[in-house]
Amino acid sequence: MEYARHDSTMYASLNTPARPTDLRGILDPVITEKKLEMLYCQLAEILLKFSMSSFSRIRSLQQKDESTWEVAYRPLTLNMEQMVVMGTLPPAYLPDPDATFATPVSYLESVAEYFVQQLNHQRNDAIESADDCRRKFVARRLFQRLAREKRLTNPSLNNGPFKLWCDDLRPANVIMDQEDHIVGVLDWEFSYAAPVEFTYAPPWWLLIEKPEYWAEGLDDWTKVYERRLNTFLRGMIKCEDAAIERGEMSHAERLSGPMKGSWESGDFWIMYAASYSFAFDAIYWQKIDPRFFGPTNDPENAWKERLVLLSDDDRAEKEKLVARKLGEMSDRELAWDCDEYTRFLSDAMKNAHECKASDATNGPSEHSLDSVHSTAIFQGVLDFAAKKKKAAAGNTGITGAQEEVNMERPQAMEGEIEDVPITNVGMKDVEGGSETRVLSDKLGECKLVA
Repeated sequence: MEYARHDSTMYASLNTPARPTDLRGILDPVITEKKLEMLYCQLAEILLKFSMSSFSRIRSLQQKDESTWEVAYRPLTLNMEQMVVMGTLPPAYLPDPDATFATPVSYLESVAEYFVQQLNHQRNDAIESADDCRRKFVARRLFQRLAREKRLTNPSLNNGPFKLWCDDLRPANVIMDQEDHIVGVLDWEFSYAAPVEFTYAPPWWLLIEKPEYWAEGLDDWTKVYERRLNTFLRGMIKCEDAAIERGEMSHAERLSGPMKGSWESGDFWIMYAASYSFAFDAIYWQKIDPRFFGPTNDPENAWKERLVLLSDDDRAEKEKLVARKLGEMSDRELAWDCDEYTRFLSDAMKNAHECKASDATNGPSEHSLDSVHSTAIFQGVLDFAAKKKKAAAGNTGITGAQEEVNMERPQAMEGEIEDVPITNVGMKDVEGGSETRVLSDKLGECKLVA
């Protein structure tokens, strides 16, 4: 990778001048329209180029060779990483590693399910009170219901094609020269083929600050954002006109119209809530619930009115969850319960290590596992996926989304085991001098004791 000479970031160019570094940045309120449109136009150009790539399924990207990428495995999202690292969600509750999705409906059903599981498994700071727990449970169950009823997506877009998307594209990851021209974009690891509704939603980062952190509240963020969105769309239209003139796209492929429509319809908020689980509750009750279930004068207590929409089983589950979460609040025990997926792979690693110990001449290098361990990890991933698939097949309560998920081994993984890229596998020193084998598994770091 070559070093890209740069002087600043897009974040610094948009941020309020002299704002203390210990405060979250916000868009300079007195920035000129000329400068803002110039900066927005460059970002619009990037999004437009993203939209020119089309894929047949929703899944993550894999590098085939130095110049070729292809889609394989489940989508690797920034939100998945945050839920596992900060929300203590066991990786086993995410989609299986080789799962891909045929429709936005099946994808959002999957997202809704692991939002429920995050609430279940986040031990500390998941709730503030018993009613806060009930409120969060009701929101997630109703979001699941909307996903299953296919009300969160546009039916005309259900069969793709799907577009390239990067969860971590934001001004802080865009580097600039002295003249405020983009010279590079960083952090592409959370890129995948996503529902086109993500592409059609205008970017949240026009104000730099996320809506859930806006000091004056969500309604004020919405008001300020709408004004700046008009500036961004003007820049997008200029980029579209230039691309059409160059013959790179057609009028039907414009993004400005769909982005405007996404904002006006409220689809923007659905895609935002689906992308940021830690912002979900504020967004759901103020922007999503009123759209589908009717307005309310008190968003904080709207969950009480929605209880009639839950089944008897859901209401019983809710109270069991409340009791458990209140217990966790009182003891705040710091504990790591090795999830099923991690235990499965750990056993595979241990067995492989024992088999080779008798005739090993060289131990694993500092930065990588030898082929026996790599084979064990890879086979463990496949065996675990097959185990979960078999269990799901015998479950009479299987959902439509699960039926649509492609659980077959991706074409990119055919052939010899040595041809399969196993990334971020190596040895790490941890506190106390012990060693732990680390496997990224397209997820983040999963620690396996060898």
